Amino acid sequence: MLFSKILLAYDGSKASNKALDRAIELAHAAPGSVIQVLHAFDFPRVFIGEGLAPIPASVNKDFYDLAEQTVDEAKKRLTDAGVSFNVEMIQGAPAETILRYAKEKDSDVIIIGSRGLGGIREFVLGSVSHNVVQHARIPVLVIK
Repeated sequence: MLFSKILLAYDGSKASNKALDRAIELAHAAPGSVIQVLHAFDFPRVFIGEGLAPIPASVNKDFYDLAEQTVDEAKKRLTDAGVSFNVEMIQGAPAETILRYAKEKDSDVIIIGSRGLGGIREFVLGSVSHNVVQHARIPVLVIK
């Protein structure tokens, strides 16, 4: 099966870089296909008492700058590979953002790394890739 709209969930982790390699392979196998790279990121928040408080804007800018650096690496590799692509950075909960984006862009497949940069949050809340697999309405390729 060839896919023409390949959604790559990318966070710069080792697994997502392997997923990027696989997306490039799929794009080469299907001339005319496009890799839609999505970097979903969420700004950190802290609990204060019973509420959730946002982190100051200066720290959020640092997170945004890091997100831009992350996608810049992907852009370079995709350009070097000679495939068609577009890249978007969207702030929000990663799994929900990936699923919504896949639906909006009418993606044919989602490619995602098995372990991202979530750390302890991933352990407590369940992995992003697991969430995507459970709720996606299109094929999901999880790369280890």
